[in-house]
Amino acid sequence: MQHLRPLERRVLSMSADGVEIDEIAKRIRKTPDRVESIIAWTDVPRTRPTIRRSPTPVESRVLALLAEGESHERIGRRLHRSAQYVRQVEGLAHYRQGTEILRSMRDEVTT
Repeated sequence: MQHLRPLERRVLSMSADGVEIDEIAKRIRKTPDRVESIIAWTDVPRTRPTIRRSPTPVESRVLALLAEGESHERIGRRLHRSAQYVRQVEGLAHYRQGTEILRSMRDEVTT
């Protein structure tokens, strides 16, 4: 179960515990076909975990709105989320940007 995403680990765990595919699908709000696909995909070998190096579209939008002067509360209302959620998204976006900068600096040094 090395290098699996949390959803994949959860589905495999439930499957190993004997939970039926239909019940797993209901619990994770997916179709039974999707659950079977998730299980099949876990057999595909992976060399390392997937790494998201750039901000997601939501993170990019939040950063853009903050740069325009919008408040966390107002952005939260626009996204139908709380201000705390917006702050969390902002923090993740800054983290991803920082790791991207560090990787590019490391790549420059090694070349």
